[in-house]
Amino acid sequence: MSPVAASALAAAPLGLAPPLPAPAPRAALPAGRSRAASLRGQLVATAQLRLLWIGAGFVLFALIALLRIAVLGVNGQTPQHTSLAEALLPPRGEITDRNGVPLARAFPAYALWFDPKAMGDGGAPLVRSPAEVARALKAIFPDIDEARMARRLASGKAGYLRRRLLPEEANRVFALGEVALQIPRETDRYYPQGSLAAHVLGYVADSAERQGGQLGMEQVLDKELTDPLRRAEPAVLSLDVRVQGALEDELKRGMLATNAIGAAGIVLDVDTGEVLAMASLPDFDPNTAGAGGARNVFNRATNGVYELGSTFKPLSIAAAIDAGVVRDLGRQWNAAPVPVGSRTITDSHPLGPSLNVPQALVHSSNTVTARIADALGPERLRRTYIDLGMDRPPFIELQARGQPLWPRGAWSRVTNMTVAYGHGLNVTPLHLACAYAALVNGGLWRPATLLKRDPAKVPRGRRVFKESTSHRMRQMLRMIALYGTGRSANAPGYRVGGKTGSADKNENGVYHTNRIVSSFAAAFPMDAPRYVVVVMMDEPKGTIASSFQRTAAYTAAPVVGRLVPRIGPMLGVQPDERRDVDISDLRYLVEGH
Repeated sequence: MSPVAASALAAAPLGLAPPLPAPAPRAALPAGRSRAASLRGQLVATAQLRLLWIGAGFVLFALIALLRIAVLGVNGQTPQHTSLAEALLPPRGEITDRNGVPLARAFPAYALWFDPKAMGDGGAPLVRSPAEVARALKAIFPDIDEARMARRLASGKAGYLRRRLLPEEANRVFALGEVALQIPRETDRYYPQGSLAAHVLGYVADSAERQGGQLGMEQVLDKELTDPLRRAEPAVLSLDVRVQGALEDELKRGMLATNAIGAAGIVLDVDTGEVLAMASLPDFDPNTAGAGGARNVFNRATNGVYELGSTFKPLSIAAAIDAGVVRDLGRQWNAAPVPVGSRTITDSHPLGPSLNVPQALVHSSNTVTARIADALGPERLRRTYIDLGMDRPPFIELQARGQPLWPRGAWSRVTNMTVAYGHGLNVTPLHLACAYAALVNGGLWRPATLLKRDPAKVPRGRRVFKESTSHRMRQMLRMIALYGTGRSANAPGYRVGGKTGSADKNENGVYHTNRIVSSFAAAFPMDAPRYVVVVMMDEPKGTIASSFQRTAAYTAAPVVGRLVPRIGPMLGVQPDERRDVDISDLRYLVEGH
Protein backbone atom coordinates (compact mmCIF):
# COMPACT_ATOMS: atom_id res chain seq x y z
CA MET A 1 0.00 0.00 0.00
CA SER A 2 1.24 3.44 -0.91
CA PRO A 3 2.05 5.94 1.82
CA VAL A 4 -0.77 8.24 0.68
CA ALA A 5 -3.34 5.47 0.86
CA ALA A 6 -2.10 4.31 4.22
CA SER A 7 -2.27 7.84 5.59
CA ALA A 8 -5.86 8.25 4.32
CA LEU A 9 -6.94 4.96 5.86
CA ALA A 10 -5.41 5.92 9.21
CA ALA A 11 -7.20 9.28 9.20
CA ALA A 12 -10.69 7.74 8.43
CA PRO A 13 -13.10 7.28 11.35
CA LEU A 14 -13.75 3.71 12.51
CA GLY A 15 -16.25 1.81 10.36
CA LEU A 16 -16.24 4.24 7.42
CA ALA A 17 -14.54 3.68 4.08
CA PRO A 18 -11.98 6.22 3.15
CA PRO A 19 -12.91 8.66 0.39
CA LEU A 20 -11.80 7.66 -3.10
CA PRO A 21 -9.16 9.78 -4.69
CA ALA A 22 -10.48 12.27 -7.23
CA PRO A 23 -10.06 11.16 -10.84
CA ALA A 24 -7.50 12.79 -12.87
CA PRO A 25 -8.86 15.46 -15.22
CA ARG A 26 -9.48 14.13 -18.82
CA ALA A 27 -8.01 15.90 -21.72
CA ALA A 28 -10.62 17.75 -23.86
CA LEU A 29 -11.66 15.90 -27.08
CA PRO A 30 -11.23 17.58 -30.40
CA ALA A 31 -14.47 19.16 -31.76
CA GLY A 32 -14.90 16.56 -34.61
CA ARG A 33 -14.62 13.58 -32.31
CA SER A 34 -17.14 15.16 -29.89
CA ARG A 35 -19.79 15.55 -32.62
CA ALA A 36 -19.27 11.90 -33.77
CA ALA A 37 -19.74 10.61 -30.26
CA SER A 38 -22.92 12.66 -29.85
CA LEU A 39 -24.33 11.30 -33.14
CA ARG A 40 -23.45 7.75 -32.15
CA GLY A 41 -25.35 8.22 -28.90
CA GLN A 42 -28.43 9.47 -30.69
CA LEU A 43 -28.43 6.47 -33.05
CA VAL A 44 -28.11 4.06 -30.15
CA ALA A 45 -30.99 5.77 -28.34
CA THR A 46 -33.18 5.59 -31.48
CA ALA A 47 -32.44 1.88 -31.97
CA GLN A 48 -33.25 1.21 -28.33
CA LEU A 49 -36.54 3.08 -28.68
CA ARG A 50 -37.51 1.09 -31.79
CA LEU A 51 -36.71 -2.18 -30.06
CA LEU A 52 -38.85 -1.03 -27.16
CA TRP A 53 -41.81 -0.33 -29.48
CA ILE A 54 -41.42 -3.67 -31.26
CA GLY A 55 -41.29 -5.49 -27.95
CA ALA A 56 -44.37 -3.62 -26.76
CA GLY A 57 -46.17 -4.60 -29.97
CA PHE A 58 -45.40 -8.29 -29.45
CA VAL A 59 -46.57 -8.09 -25.86
CA LEU A 60 -49.82 -6.37 -26.93
CA PHE A 61 -50.46 -9.00 -29.65
CA ALA A 62 -49.87 -11.80 -27.13
CA LEU A 63 -52.26 -10.17 -24.66
CA ILE A 64 -54.98 -9.83 -27.31
CA ALA A 65 -54.53 -13.49 -28.34
CA LEU A 66 -54.71 -14.65 -24.72
CA LEU A 67 -57.81 -12.52 -24.13
CA ARG A 68 -59.50 -13.95 -27.25
CA ILE A 69 -58.76 -17.52 -26.14
CA ALA A 70 -60.14 -16.75 -22.69
CA VAL A 71 -63.36 -15.26 -24.14
CA LEU A 72 -63.89 -18.25 -26.44
CA GLY A 73 -63.25 -20.60 -23.54
CA VAL A 74 -65.82 -18.86 -21.36
CA ASN A 75 -68.46 -18.78 -24.12
CA GLY A 76 -67.86 -22.36 -25.19
CA GLN A 77 -67.20 -21.32 -28.79
CA THR A 78 -64.80 -22.84 -31.25
CA PRO A 79 -62.27 -20.39 -32.71
CA GLN A 80 -62.53 -19.61 -36.38
CA HIS A 81 -60.46 -21.82 -38.65
CA THR A 82 -57.15 -20.47 -39.79
CA SER A 83 -56.44 -19.64 -43.40
CA LEU A 84 -54.40 -22.85 -43.63
CA ALA A 85 -57.30 -24.97 -42.37
CA GLU A 86 -59.65 -23.19 -44.76
CA ALA A 87 -57.30 -23.89 -47.62
CA LEU A 88 -57.23 -27.59 -46.77
CA LEU A 89 -61.04 -27.87 -46.74
CA PRO A 90 -63.00 -28.15 -50.00
CA PRO A 91 -64.97 -25.00 -50.87
CA ARG A 92 -68.22 -26.96 -50.57
CA GLY A 93 -69.08 -29.81 -48.22
CA GLU A 94 -69.82 -33.35 -49.29
CA ILE A 95 -73.28 -34.95 -49.49
CA THR A 96 -73.59 -38.68 -48.77
CA ASP A 97 -76.34 -41.25 -48.53
CA ARG A 98 -77.31 -42.78 -45.18
CA ASN A 99 -74.48 -45.33 -45.44
CA GLY A 100 -71.73 -42.81 -46.27
CA VAL A 101 -71.70 -43.35 -50.05
CA PRO A 102 -70.75 -40.02 -51.68
CA LEU A 103 -73.47 -38.36 -53.75
CA ALA A 104 -71.86 -34.94 -54.27
CA ARG A 105 -68.31 -33.86 -53.56
CA ALA A 106 -65.58 -31.39 -54.48
CA PHE A 107 -63.36 -32.63 -57.29
CA PRO A 108 -60.15 -31.17 -58.78
CA ALA A 109 -60.75 -30.48 -62.46
CA TYR A 110 -59.55 -28.44 -65.43
CA ALA A 111 -61.48 -25.71 -67.17
CA LEU A 112 -61.08 -23.94 -70.51
CA TRP A 113 -60.80 -20.18 -70.09
CA PHE A 114 -60.52 -17.59 -72.87
CA ASP A 115 -58.24 -14.62 -72.10
CA PRO A 116 -58.16 -12.28 -75.14
CA LYS A 117 -55.45 -10.09 -73.51
CA ALA A 118 -52.99 -12.91 -72.97
CA MET A 119 -50.94 -11.82 -76.01
CA GLY A 120 -50.74 -8.20 -74.81
CA ASP A 121 -53.01 -5.21 -75.01
CA GLY A 122 -52.24 -4.35 -78.61
CA GLY A 123 -51.92 -7.84 -80.06
CA ALA A 124 -54.49 -10.14 -81.62
CA PRO A 125 -56.04 -12.53 -79.09
CA LEU A 126 -55.47 -15.61 -81.26
CA VAL A 127 -52.66 -16.80 -83.51
CA ARG A 128 -55.15 -18.34 -85.94
CA SER A 129 -58.59 -17.13 -86.93
CA PRO A 130 -61.53 -17.77 -84.59
CA ALA A 131 -63.03 -20.15 -87.16
CA GLU A 132 -59.83 -22.23 -87.30
CA VAL A 133 -59.56 -22.38 -83.51
CA ALA A 134 -63.23 -23.33 -83.21
CA ARG A 135 -62.66 -26.14 -85.74
CA ALA A 136 -59.71 -27.40 -83.71
CA LEU A 137 -61.78 -27.30 -80.50
CA LYS A 138 -64.57 -29.19 -82.25
CA ALA A 139 -62.12 -32.01 -82.93
CA ILE A 140 -61.41 -32.20 -79.18
CA PHE A 141 -64.98 -31.66 -77.98
CA PRO A 142 -67.37 -33.12 -80.57
CA ASP A 143 -70.47 -31.91 -78.71
CA ILE A 144 -69.74 -28.18 -79.05
CA ASP A 145 -71.44 -25.92 -81.59
CA GLU A 146 -68.57 -24.92 -83.90
CA ALA A 147 -70.25 -21.81 -85.33
CA ARG A 148 -71.27 -20.60 -81.90
CA MET A 149 -67.74 -21.17 -80.57
CA ALA A 150 -66.28 -19.17 -83.47
CA ARG A 151 -68.57 -16.26 -82.68
CA ARG A 152 -67.66 -16.51 -79.01
CA LEU A 153 -63.92 -16.32 -79.79
CA ALA A 154 -64.41 -13.48 -82.25
CA SER A 155 -66.29 -11.42 -79.66
CA GLY A 156 -63.10 -10.96 -77.65
CA LYS A 157 -64.99 -11.46 -74.40
CA ALA A 158 -63.09 -13.21 -71.61
CA GLY A 159 -64.70 -16.10 -69.78
CA TYR A 160 -65.21 -19.84 -69.54
CA LEU A 161 -65.50 -21.77 -72.76
CA ARG A 162 -65.96 -25.11 -71.04
CA ARG A 163 -65.89 -26.68 -67.59
CA ARG A 164 -64.79 -30.14 -66.45
CA LEU A 165 -62.02 -31.01 -68.90
CA LEU A 166 -60.39 -34.41 -68.73
CA PRO A 167 -56.58 -34.40 -68.43
CA GLU A 168 -56.14 -35.73 -71.97
CA GLU A 169 -58.51 -33.02 -73.29
CA ALA A 170 -56.51 -30.36 -71.43
CA ASN A 171 -53.29 -31.68 -73.03
CA ARG A 172 -54.80 -31.49 -76.51
CA VAL A 173 -55.95 -27.91 -75.94
CA PHE A 174 -52.48 -26.99 -74.68
CA ALA A 175 -50.98 -28.52 -77.82
CA LEU A 176 -52.92 -26.05 -79.99
CA GLY A 177 -50.41 -23.38 -78.96
CA GLU A 178 -53.00 -20.66 -78.43
CA VAL A 179 -51.90 -18.59 -75.43
CA ALA A 180 -55.40 -17.14 -75.01
CA LEU A 181 -56.80 -20.63 -74.39
CA GLN A 182 -55.88 -21.12 -70.77
CA ILE A 183 -56.46 -24.24 -68.69
CA PRO A 184 -56.83 -23.28 -65.02
CA ARG A 185 -57.11 -26.06 -62.46
CA GLU A 186 -59.95 -25.52 -60.04
CA THR A 187 -62.23 -27.36 -57.65
CA ASP A 188 -65.48 -28.44 -59.28
CA ARG A 189 -68.71 -30.02 -58.00
CA TYR A 190 -68.85 -33.66 -58.98
CA TYR A 191 -71.69 -36.19 -58.71
CA PRO A 192 -70.05 -39.62 -58.72
CA GLN A 193 -73.36 -41.45 -59.16
CA GLY A 194 -74.23 -39.53 -62.33
CA SER A 195 -77.95 -38.87 -62.74
CA LEU A 196 -78.90 -41.01 -59.73
CA ALA A 197 -81.23 -39.07 -57.43
CA ALA A 198 -80.79 -35.96 -59.57
CA HIS A 199 -84.08 -34.38 -58.46
CA VAL A 200 -83.18 -34.91 -54.82
CA LEU A 201 -79.64 -33.53 -55.15
CA GLY A 202 -80.06 -30.69 -57.65
CA TYR A 203 -76.81 -29.11 -58.87
CA VAL A 204 -74.43 -26.19 -58.33
CA ALA A 205 -74.09 -23.21 -60.68
CA ASP A 206 -71.04 -20.99 -60.88
CA SER A 207 -71.64 -18.07 -63.20
CA ALA A 208 -72.35 -14.37 -63.09
CA GLU A 209 -76.06 -15.07 -63.47
CA ARG A 210 -76.45 -18.00 -61.08
CA GLN A 211 -74.41 -18.93 -58.04
CA GLY A 212 -74.57 -21.73 -55.50
CA GLY A 213 -76.96 -24.62 -55.06
CA GLN A 214 -79.78 -24.92 -57.54
CA LEU A 215 -82.77 -27.19 -56.93
CA GLY A 216 -82.75 -30.14 -54.58
CA MET A 217 -80.73 -30.49 -51.41
CA GLU A 218 -77.85 -28.50 -52.91
CA GLN A 219 -80.16 -25.50 -52.64
CA VAL A 220 -81.66 -26.45 -49.28
CA LEU A 221 -78.25 -27.06 -47.65
CA ASP A 222 -76.37 -24.28 -49.47
CA LYS A 223 -75.42 -22.34 -46.31
CA GLU A 224 -74.42 -25.46 -44.43
CA LEU A 225 -72.32 -26.81 -47.30
CA THR A 226 -70.40 -23.54 -47.63
CA ASP A 227 -70.03 -22.74 -43.92
CA PRO A 228 -66.32 -23.17 -42.98
CA LEU A 229 -67.29 -24.43 -39.52
CA ARG A 230 -69.68 -27.10 -40.84
CA ARG A 231 -68.46 -28.21 -44.25
CA ALA A 232 -65.76 -30.46 -42.80
CA GLU A 233 -68.52 -32.97 -41.99
CA PRO A 234 -70.69 -34.36 -44.81
CA ALA A 235 -74.41 -33.71 -45.01
CA VAL A 236 -76.04 -37.13 -44.62
CA LEU A 237 -79.27 -37.79 -46.50
CA SER A 238 -81.87 -40.44 -45.74
CA LEU A 239 -81.42 -42.01 -49.18
CA ASP A 240 -79.95 -45.46 -49.72
CA VAL A 241 -78.18 -45.49 -53.10
CA ARG A 242 -78.87 -49.21 -53.52
CA VAL A 243 -82.61 -48.69 -53.13
CA GLN A 244 -82.48 -45.53 -55.23
CA GLY A 245 -80.74 -47.33 -58.06
CA ALA A 246 -83.24 -50.21 -58.03
CA LEU A 247 -86.20 -47.81 -57.97
CA GLU A 248 -84.92 -45.78 -60.92
CA ASP A 249 -84.09 -48.92 -62.88
CA GLU A 250 -87.55 -50.44 -62.45
CA LEU A 251 -89.29 -47.12 -63.14
CA LYS A 252 -87.37 -46.73 -66.40
CA ARG A 253 -88.23 -50.27 -67.36
CA GLY A 254 -91.92 -49.69 -66.68
CA MET A 255 -91.92 -46.33 -68.40
CA LEU A 256 -90.33 -47.72 -71.56
CA ALA A 257 -92.58 -50.79 -71.56
CA THR A 258 -95.74 -48.65 -71.58
CA ASN A 259 -94.47 -45.62 -73.56
CA ALA A 260 -95.33 -43.35 -70.61
CA ILE A 261 -94.23 -39.72 -70.79
CA GLY A 262 -92.98 -39.80 -67.22
CA ALA A 263 -92.91 -41.67 -63.93
CA ALA A 264 -92.34 -41.13 -60.22
CA GLY A 265 -91.56 -43.39 -57.30
CA ILE A 266 -90.99 -43.20 -53.55
CA VAL A 267 -89.77 -45.67 -50.92
CA LEU A 268 -90.61 -44.42 -47.41
CA ASP A 269 -89.87 -45.75 -43.92
CA VAL A 270 -93.32 -45.99 -42.28
CA ASP A 271 -92.03 -45.43 -38.73
CA THR A 272 -89.56 -42.56 -39.21
CA GLY A 273 -90.76 -40.74 -42.33
CA GLU A 274 -87.30 -41.10 -43.92
CA VAL A 275 -87.28 -41.24 -47.71
CA LEU A 276 -85.08 -44.18 -48.72
CA ALA A 277 -85.52 -43.44 -52.43
CA MET A 278 -87.27 -40.83 -54.54
CA ALA A 279 -87.22 -40.68 -58.32
CA SER A 280 -88.77 -38.62 -61.09
CA LEU A 281 -88.42 -39.50 -64.77
CA PRO A 282 -87.21 -38.30 -67.15
CA ASP A 283 -84.20 -37.14 -65.16
CA PHE A 284 -81.03 -35.12 -65.82
CA ASP A 285 -77.31 -35.33 -65.12
CA PRO A 286 -76.25 -32.75 -62.51
CA ASN A 287 -72.65 -33.04 -63.77
CA THR A 288 -73.63 -31.39 -67.06
CA ALA A 289 -76.00 -28.79 -65.63
CA GLY A 290 -74.42 -25.35 -65.76
CA ALA A 291 -75.35 -21.70 -65.81
CA GLY A 292 -78.11 -22.43 -68.31
CA GLY A 293 -79.72 -24.98 -66.00
CA ALA A 294 -80.86 -28.43 -67.06
CA ARG A 295 -83.80 -30.02 -68.81
CA ASN A 296 -86.31 -32.28 -67.06
CA VAL A 297 -85.88 -30.65 -63.64
CA PHE A 298 -89.61 -30.92 -62.83
CA ASN A 299 -90.03 -33.28 -59.88
CA ARG A 300 -93.13 -35.41 -60.40
CA ALA A 301 -92.78 -36.97 -56.93
CA THR A 302 -93.07 -33.75 -54.90
CA ASN A 303 -94.11 -31.01 -57.32
CA GLY A 304 -96.60 -32.68 -59.68
CA VAL A 305 -100.20 -32.86 -58.44
CA TYR A 306 -102.50 -35.52 -59.85
CA GLU A 307 -105.82 -37.22 -59.24
CA LEU A 308 -104.54 -40.54 -57.93
CA GLY A 309 -107.80 -42.40 -58.31
CA SER A 310 -108.71 -45.51 -56.37
CA THR A 311 -105.62 -45.40 -54.15
CA PHE A 312 -107.80 -43.08 -52.01
CA LYS A 313 -110.44 -45.76 -51.36
CA PRO A 314 -108.62 -47.49 -48.46
CA LEU A 315 -108.11 -44.10 -46.80
CA SER A 316 -111.81 -43.28 -47.05
CA ILE A 317 -112.87 -46.73 -45.84
CA ALA A 318 -110.48 -46.38 -42.87
CA ALA A 319 -112.08 -43.03 -41.97
CA ALA A 320 -115.52 -44.71 -42.04
CA ILE A 321 -114.34 -47.59 -39.84
CA ASP A 322 -112.81 -45.10 -37.37
CA ALA A 323 -116.10 -43.17 -37.21
CA GLY A 324 -118.19 -46.29 -36.66
CA VAL A 325 -120.01 -45.92 -40.00
CA VAL A 326 -118.59 -49.30 -41.01
CA ARG A 327 -118.87 -51.79 -38.16
CA ASP A 328 -119.86 -55.00 -39.86
CA LEU A 329 -117.50 -55.73 -42.77
CA GLY A 330 -119.96 -58.32 -44.04
CA ARG A 331 -122.77 -55.80 -44.53
CA GLN A 332 -123.93 -55.56 -48.13
CA TRP A 333 -123.84 -52.12 -49.71
CA ASN A 334 -125.76 -51.16 -52.83
CA ALA A 335 -123.41 -51.35 -55.82
CA ALA A 336 -125.81 -49.90 -58.41
CA PRO A 337 -124.95 -46.58 -60.13
CA VAL A 338 -125.28 -43.58 -57.80
CA PRO A 339 -127.22 -40.58 -59.15
CA VAL A 340 -125.94 -37.43 -57.45
CA GLY A 341 -126.69 -33.96 -58.70
CA SER A 342 -126.29 -33.78 -62.45
CA ARG A 343 -124.03 -36.82 -62.67
CA THR A 344 -124.10 -40.54 -62.04
CA ILE A 345 -121.28 -42.42 -60.33
CA THR A 346 -120.62 -45.82 -61.87
CA ASP A 347 -118.07 -48.61 -61.70
CA SER A 348 -115.71 -49.40 -64.56
CA HIS A 349 -117.69 -52.60 -65.11
CA PRO A 350 -120.75 -54.17 -63.42
CA LEU A 351 -119.86 -55.80 -60.09
CA GLY A 352 -123.28 -57.10 -59.08
CA PRO A 353 -126.19 -55.62 -57.14
CA SER A 354 -124.34 -55.37 -53.82
CA LEU A 355 -120.88 -55.75 -52.26
CA ASN A 356 -119.45 -55.88 -48.77
CA VAL A 357 -116.48 -53.69 -47.82
CA PRO A 358 -113.68 -56.21 -48.51
CA GLN A 359 -115.25 -57.01 -51.89
CA ALA A 360 -115.60 -53.31 -52.69
CA LEU A 361 -111.86 -52.81 -52.11
CA VAL A 362 -110.75 -55.98 -53.87
CA HIS A 363 -112.86 -55.13 -56.95
CA SER A 364 -112.32 -51.35 -56.59
CA SER A 365 -115.93 -50.24 -56.52
CA ASN A 366 -116.61 -46.53 -56.95
CA THR A 367 -120.28 -46.86 -56.11
CA VAL A 368 -119.89 -48.60 -52.76
CA THR A 369 -117.06 -46.27 -51.72
CA ALA A 370 -119.21 -43.25 -52.65
CA ARG A 371 -122.15 -44.56 -50.61
CA ILE A 372 -119.93 -45.21 -47.57
CA ALA A 373 -118.54 -41.66 -47.85
CA ASP A 374 -122.07 -40.32 -48.11
CA ALA A 375 -122.93 -42.09 -44.86
CA LEU A 376 -119.75 -40.71 -43.26
CA GLY A 377 -120.52 -37.14 -44.29
CA PRO A 378 -118.39 -34.42 -45.93
CA GLU A 379 -116.99 -32.84 -42.77
CA ARG A 380 -115.57 -36.04 -41.28
CA LEU A 381 -113.97 -37.18 -44.54
CA ARG A 382 -112.61 -33.69 -45.14
CA ARG A 383 -111.10 -33.69 -41.63
CA THR A 384 -109.36 -36.99 -42.31
CA TYR A 385 -107.67 -35.69 -45.45
CA ILE A 386 -106.63 -32.50 -43.65
CA ASP A 387 -105.08 -34.62 -40.89
CA LEU A 388 -103.20 -36.49 -43.64
CA GLY A 389 -101.72 -33.16 -44.81
CA MET A 390 -103.44 -33.16 -48.19
CA ASP A 391 -104.70 -29.58 -47.97
CA ARG A 392 -101.19 -28.08 -48.18
CA PRO A 393 -97.88 -28.72 -49.98
CA PRO A 394 -96.12 -31.92 -48.92
CA PHE A 395 -93.85 -31.78 -45.88
CA ILE A 396 -90.32 -32.23 -47.23
CA GLU A 397 -87.14 -30.14 -47.29
CA LEU A 398 -87.18 -29.55 -51.05
CA GLN A 399 -88.31 -26.22 -52.49
CA ALA A 400 -90.16 -28.05 -55.30
CA ARG A 401 -93.43 -28.78 -53.46
CA GLY A 402 -96.71 -28.81 -55.32
CA GLN A 403 -99.82 -27.06 -54.00
CA PRO A 404 -102.74 -29.53 -53.91
CA LEU A 405 -105.89 -28.66 -55.82
CA TRP A 406 -108.08 -28.71 -52.73
CA PRO A 407 -111.86 -28.15 -53.02
CA ARG A 408 -112.64 -24.73 -51.59
CA GLY A 409 -115.07 -24.10 -48.81
CA ALA A 410 -117.36 -26.71 -47.33
CA TRP A 411 -117.48 -29.90 -49.35
CA SER A 412 -120.68 -30.59 -51.20
CA ARG A 413 -122.25 -34.03 -51.29
CA VAL A 414 -120.87 -34.76 -54.74
CA THR A 415 -117.37 -33.53 -53.79
CA ASN A 416 -117.39 -35.76 -50.73
CA MET A 417 -118.43 -38.81 -52.73
CA THR A 418 -115.97 -38.31 -55.59
CA VAL A 419 -112.99 -37.45 -53.36
CA ALA A 420 -113.64 -40.72 -51.52
CA TYR A 421 -112.55 -42.67 -54.59
CA GLY A 422 -109.79 -40.29 -55.67
CA HIS A 423 -111.38 -37.74 -57.98
CA GLY A 424 -111.74 -34.01 -57.43
CA LEU A 425 -108.59 -33.70 -55.29
CA ASN A 426 -105.12 -33.43 -56.82
CA VAL A 427 -102.10 -34.23 -54.64
CA THR A 428 -98.49 -35.33 -55.10
CA PRO A 429 -97.25 -38.93 -54.91
CA LEU A 430 -95.44 -37.93 -51.70
CA HIS A 431 -98.77 -36.98 -50.10
CA LEU A 432 -100.01 -40.46 -50.91
CA ALA A 433 -96.88 -42.16 -49.53
CA CYS A 434 -97.17 -40.36 -46.18
CA ALA A 435 -100.90 -41.16 -45.99
CA TYR A 436 -100.28 -44.87 -46.58
CA ALA A 437 -97.54 -44.86 -43.95
CA ALA A 438 -100.13 -43.64 -41.43
CA LEU A 439 -102.62 -46.19 -42.72
CA VAL A 440 -100.36 -49.18 -41.98
CA ASN A 441 -98.05 -48.10 -39.13
CA GLY A 442 -100.72 -47.99 -36.43
CA GLY A 443 -102.37 -44.74 -37.51
CA LEU A 444 -99.66 -42.09 -36.97
CA TRP A 445 -98.93 -39.49 -39.65
CA ARG A 446 -95.38 -38.09 -39.74
CA PRO A 447 -93.74 -35.56 -42.06
CA ALA A 448 -91.35 -36.99 -44.61
CA THR A 449 -87.67 -36.08 -44.61
CA LEU A 450 -84.66 -36.39 -46.90
CA LEU A 451 -82.24 -36.12 -43.97
CA LYS A 452 -81.13 -39.14 -41.98
CA ARG A 453 -82.95 -39.07 -38.66
CA ASP A 454 -81.54 -39.97 -35.27
CA PRO A 455 -83.81 -42.78 -33.98
CA ALA A 456 -84.08 -40.90 -30.69
CA LYS A 457 -85.40 -37.79 -32.47
CA VAL A 458 -88.12 -39.25 -34.67
CA PRO A 459 -91.28 -37.09 -34.44
CA ARG A 460 -94.05 -38.62 -32.34
CA GLY A 461 -96.49 -38.07 -35.17
CA ARG A 462 -100.15 -37.11 -35.33
CA ARG A 463 -102.80 -39.76 -34.81
CA VAL A 464 -105.16 -40.03 -37.76
CA PHE A 465 -106.48 -43.60 -37.50
CA LYS A 466 -107.06 -45.90 -34.56
CA GLU A 467 -104.56 -48.70 -34.17
CA SER A 468 -107.33 -51.27 -34.59
CA THR A 469 -108.38 -49.60 -37.84
CA SER A 470 -104.81 -49.73 -39.10
CA HIS A 471 -104.70 -53.45 -38.34
CA ARG A 472 -107.89 -54.05 -40.34
CA MET A 473 -106.61 -52.03 -43.28
CA ARG A 474 -103.40 -54.07 -43.39
CA GLN A 475 -105.55 -57.17 -43.79
CA MET A 476 -107.60 -55.65 -46.59
CA LEU A 477 -104.61 -54.24 -48.46
CA ARG A 478 -103.06 -57.69 -48.35
CA MET A 479 -106.28 -59.17 -49.75
CA ILE A 480 -106.18 -56.74 -52.69
CA ALA A 481 -102.70 -58.01 -53.59
CA LEU A 482 -103.83 -61.62 -53.27
CA TYR A 483 -107.26 -61.51 -54.92
CA GLY A 484 -107.77 -58.10 -56.48
CA THR A 485 -106.31 -55.53 -58.86
CA GLY A 486 -102.91 -55.63 -57.10
CA ARG A 487 -102.07 -59.26 -57.88
CA SER A 488 -99.16 -58.33 -60.17
CA ALA A 489 -97.47 -56.62 -57.19
CA ASN A 490 -97.62 -59.74 -55.01
CA ALA A 491 -93.92 -60.57 -54.67
CA PRO A 492 -93.74 -64.08 -53.16
CA GLY A 493 -92.56 -64.12 -49.55
CA TYR A 494 -92.68 -60.35 -49.04
CA ARG A 495 -96.33 -60.04 -47.97
CA VAL A 496 -97.05 -57.02 -50.15
CA GLY A 497 -100.33 -55.19 -49.77
CA GLY A 498 -101.58 -52.22 -51.74
CA LYS A 499 -104.15 -50.54 -53.94
CA THR A 500 -104.25 -49.57 -57.60
CA GLY A 501 -105.48 -46.24 -58.88
CA SER A 502 -106.26 -45.10 -62.43
CA ALA A 503 -107.71 -41.71 -63.28
CA ASP A 504 -108.25 -39.67 -66.42
CA LYS A 505 -105.76 -36.84 -66.50
CA ASN A 506 -107.17 -33.53 -65.35
CA GLU A 507 -105.50 -30.42 -66.76
CA ASN A 508 -106.98 -27.01 -66.00
CA GLY A 509 -110.30 -28.59 -65.11
CA VAL A 510 -110.56 -30.58 -68.34
CA TYR A 511 -110.51 -34.38 -68.23
CA HIS A 512 -108.73 -36.20 -71.06
CA THR A 513 -110.17 -39.68 -71.42
CA ASN A 514 -107.32 -40.74 -73.70
CA ARG A 515 -104.65 -39.80 -71.12
CA ILE A 516 -104.51 -41.37 -67.66
CA VAL A 517 -102.38 -41.39 -64.54
CA SER A 518 -101.91 -44.88 -63.09
CA SER A 519 -100.64 -45.43 -59.54
CA PHE A 520 -100.00 -48.19 -57.06
CA ALA A 521 -99.56 -47.52 -53.34
CA ALA A 522 -98.13 -50.46 -51.40
CA ALA A 523 -96.50 -51.48 -48.15
CA PHE A 524 -94.45 -54.50 -47.08
CA PRO A 525 -94.24 -56.79 -45.18
CA MET A 526 -97.89 -56.42 -44.23
CA ASP A 527 -97.68 -58.55 -41.08
CA ALA A 528 -95.28 -55.92 -39.66
CA PRO A 529 -95.11 -53.03 -42.15
CA ARG A 530 -91.77 -51.28 -42.52
CA TYR A 531 -91.80 -49.58 -45.91
CA VAL A 532 -94.29 -47.88 -48.21
CA VAL A 533 -93.71 -47.93 -51.97
CA VAL A 534 -95.62 -45.59 -54.29
CA VAL A 535 -95.27 -45.80 -58.08
CA MET A 536 -96.95 -43.41 -60.52
CA MET A 537 -96.93 -43.69 -64.33
CA ASP A 538 -97.76 -40.55 -66.28
CA GLU A 539 -99.82 -41.28 -69.42
CA PRO A 540 -98.95 -44.95 -69.96
CA LYS A 541 -100.08 -46.54 -73.23
CA GLY A 542 -101.53 -49.95 -73.86
CA THR A 543 -98.67 -52.02 -75.29
CA ILE A 544 -97.79 -55.68 -75.76
CA ALA A 545 -95.90 -55.54 -72.45
CA SER A 546 -99.04 -54.30 -70.62
CA SER A 547 -101.46 -56.63 -72.45
CA PHE A 548 -102.71 -53.52 -74.27
CA GLN A 549 -104.05 -52.12 -70.98
CA ARG A 550 -103.30 -48.69 -69.50
CA THR A 551 -104.66 -49.15 -65.97
CA ALA A 552 -102.50 -49.43 -62.86
CA ALA A 553 -103.01 -53.17 -62.51
CA TYR A 554 -101.02 -53.62 -65.74
CA THR A 555 -98.64 -50.64 -65.63
CA ALA A 556 -97.80 -49.47 -62.07
CA ALA A 557 -98.39 -52.59 -59.96
CA PRO A 558 -95.89 -54.77 -61.93
CA VAL A 559 -93.16 -52.20 -61.16
CA VAL A 560 -93.76 -52.72 -57.44
CA GLY A 561 -93.84 -56.49 -57.93
CA ARG A 562 -90.34 -56.38 -59.44
CA LEU A 563 -88.95 -53.72 -57.11
CA VAL A 564 -89.79 -55.20 -53.71
CA PRO A 565 -87.74 -58.42 -54.16
CA ARG A 566 -84.77 -56.28 -55.18
CA ILE A 567 -84.84 -53.86 -52.27
CA GLY A 568 -86.23 -56.11 -49.54
CA PRO A 569 -82.95 -57.88 -48.70
CA MET A 570 -81.09 -54.55 -48.84
CA LEU A 571 -83.44 -53.24 -46.16
CA GLY A 572 -83.29 -56.30 -43.96
CA VAL A 573 -86.58 -57.85 -45.13
CA GLN A 574 -85.99 -61.45 -46.18
CA PRO A 575 -88.62 -63.43 -48.11
CA ASP A 576 -90.50 -65.94 -46.00
CA GLU A 577 -93.39 -67.78 -47.60
CA ARG A 578 -94.24 -69.45 -44.31
CA ARG A 579 -95.42 -66.13 -42.85
CA ASP A 580 -98.35 -63.95 -43.88
CA VAL A 581 -101.07 -61.67 -42.63
CA ASP A 582 -103.92 -63.56 -40.97
CA ILE A 583 -106.91 -62.85 -43.20
CA SER A 584 -108.87 -65.99 -42.33
CA ASP A 585 -111.77 -63.95 -40.91
CA LEU A 586 -112.09 -61.94 -44.14
CA ARG A 587 -111.37 -64.44 -46.86
CA TYR A 588 -114.84 -65.92 -46.85
CA LEU A 589 -116.32 -62.41 -47.22
CA VAL A 590 -114.34 -61.82 -50.40
CA GLU A 591 -115.03 -65.26 -51.81
CA GLY A 592 -118.73 -64.91 -51.05
CA HIS A 593 -119.19 -68.04 -48.93
